[in-house]
Amino acid sequence: MPGKISSSMMCCDLLELGSTLGEFEKAGVEYLHIDVMDGVFVPNYSLGTDYIRMLRRHTSIPLDIHLMIMNPEAKLNWFDFQPNDFISVHYESTPHIHRAIAKIKDIGAKAMLAINPGTPLACVTELVDDLEGILIMAVNPGFAGQSLIPMALKKIARLKHWLGERGHDRIEIEVDGNVSFENAKKMRKAGADIFVAGSSSIYSDPPLADAISRFRRMISYDHSHDRTLVMMEKEQGRDKKV
Repeated sequence: MPGKISSSMMCCDLLELGSTLGEFEKAGVEYLHIDVMDGVFVPNYSLGTDYIRMLRRHTSIPLDIHLMIMNPEAKLNWFDFQPNDFISVHYESTPHIHRAIAKIKDIGAKAMLAINPGTPLACVTELVDDLEGILIMAVNPGFAGQSLIPMALKKIARLKHWLGERGHDRIEIEVDGNVSFENAKKMRKAGADIFVAGSSSIYSDPPLADAISRFRRMISYDHSHDRTLVMMEKEQGRDKKV
């Protein structure tokens, strides 16, 4: 399957929101990525509940809501979640991560586990049966415009291999952070499925329609026989552990 675009709405010019949403719909953008920040889990504030409600009135594109907030399990009922939405909660944000994921599933949305760069993939093992996706952060969360942490590519490849070995191919891997045109191609080769496109890609190279088309080409690459992925797996010794 070709890669999917999740457009970062934090990078969107609010004065151009209507026309931008129209361009996304024409281009078949699969998700709108909503960064919700509380100033505690990350040192920044961003989009919130009222913005999400407003956005739903103007587009039918499913939302990819990234909760960068402390104790999300206590705040999920603040949001207007829908069945086709992805809801990401950070492993690091609560001691009750399973409870948070269970509440997302009870709502009927699709649960995704987000993992910071310094968090080992081993955290996935006890949660994988309850997940629809895993979000790999390629930068430390909180701000747009950061540089890619190179080990993220190996992390994606290791996770893709581990999921495949255990029959969890249905779980999609999303990647967020400096998903530039060139980095997106590398991330696709490593095994990513969903790409958060922001200031380093679709918003960086107007006109928007052309940038989306170029980005789509970067993530439509078939990595199944690519030597890059094979070399990454060999470098990890084809370890059966995450």
